[in-house]
Amino acid sequence: MYLRGFILALAFVLTSCAAPGVREVTQNSQLPRQSELSGTPFFPQELYQCGPAALATALNAVDIRVTPEQLTPEVYIPSRQGSLQIEMLAAARRHGALAIQIAPKLDAVLQEISAGNVVVVMQNLGLSWAPSWHYAVAVGYDLDKELIWLRSGTFERFEMTLSTFERTWARSQHWAFVALPPGKLPASSGSDAVIKGLLAFEKTAPAAHTRTAYAAAVKRWPDDLVLLMGLGNSSYTAGDLDGAAKAFRQATVAHPGSAAAHNNLAHVLLEQGNAKSAMQAAEKAMQLAGEDERLKTQITETINEIRHKTEKPNSP
Repeated sequence: MYLRGFILALAFVLTSCAAPGVREVTQNSQLPRQSELSGTPFFPQELYQCGPAALATALNAVDIRVTPEQLTPEVYIPSRQGSLQIEMLAAARRHGALAIQIAPKLDAVLQEISAGNVVVVMQNLGLSWAPSWHYAVAVGYDLDKELIWLRSGTFERFEMTLSTFERTWARSQHWAFVALPPGKLPASSGSDAVIKGLLAFEKTAPAAHTRTAYAAAVKRWPDDLVLLMGLGNSSYTAGDLDGAAKAFRQATVAHPGSAAAHNNLAHVLLEQGNAKSAMQAAEKAMQLAGEDERLKTQITETINEIRHKTEKPNSP
């Protein structure tokens, strides 16, 4: 957005009345009353460059060294004179960060800040019929004073009331995300949001980073089948057969009816040289496969591979 427009928009929103729900958050929150990540880097926004600047701020906050200029070709769309949310998430992942959207609630933003995670937020500083879209990075808050601090535009520490922030943020349907290094998880997110972020992250991340990210998630949700399978698959891709076997075995214990978990375990056990246990796991998988023809085909391939590797050559 244009810098002059940014300043005029801020002047407008600061005169508006209180947003609903803020007082409840400030009075009932169990979070620390004040928190600020004062060491967060700052990149002043250039013309229409709030997206690259906000993303660079979030990535540098987790020691991923990148400049707004480097990010501009990845996220900035000239025809729109701005950046789309999907491009912001994708670029964060390409640069090695686990980008996860957080819950559309004010206390989720505050919880992330108190946990040490800056939050990229999208605001509309204009009106519904004359929008002025803007990305900023939330870095601090004070519940007693009902304030939030942002890296925003040309302001390194822009102070905004929580009511004004809530209202301008609501116009983007409370869109926000955190960009974290592999091995760290959002403080406010449940397993569904983390899984969604992990599935997107693993498309471009090295196997070792994916394994680290899944391991952290499994530590928080040790019985989640998707996470256990993800940890097993990423461990296998990274060459860690013992880690893969452990994850798949844990999956079969937590979800004894999962044919896929038993089949994957069989495949890894075979590579570890334990053909007998591999066949037992594969046969169990076939029993559980039911009418799933695609899965039965995969299990059949596993069984044939086990038989091929254990068959003795014919005597001359």
